[in-house]
Amino acid sequence: MRKRISSHPQRESPSANTGWLDLEALARVEVTSEDAAHPIESALLPIGATGWRAESPGEQTIRLLFEAPQRLRRIRLLFREEKEARTQEFVLRWSPTGDGSSRDVVRQQYHFSPSGATEELEEYRVELEDVAALELTIIPNLSGGSYASLAQLRLAGSGE
Repeated sequence: MRKRISSHPQRESPSANTGWLDLEALARVEVTSEDAAHPIESALLPIGATGWRAESPGEQTIRLLFEAPQRLRRIRLLFREEKEARTQEFVLRWSPTGDGSSRDVVRQQYHFSPSGATEELEEYRVELEDVAALELTIIPNLSGGSYASLAQLRLAGSGE
């Protein structure tokens, strides 16, 4: 078994951006809530530094609607919480072209703790064909009352 322990997650640099899909050109985005100081573009585009944050507390959904069907091979999600201890859950779903149903990619829970676990980086290798929509639902605190946020969402297609 090979194992590597890294104290700092690898961050992408602007030059390492190749391979990620240009979501600004390929998709429309719908969000259930958005803090004006932390718009969704900050999480979806490589230039964003602040990430997205909801304007209101509770469950939130981010939906990408692709202009043309996409082939997805990799999905990266980065969540950050440095102030509040909480247990968060998210569900990532996709919808194929011409099919009204959605299918789960992953459902996951994890705990943030300001004294230790302040970041959650998830990267999934997938084989998704003809993706019409990708939806991320975030329940920021299973106990209620918190604001959802997303530091980064990146997608890679057939070249990855």
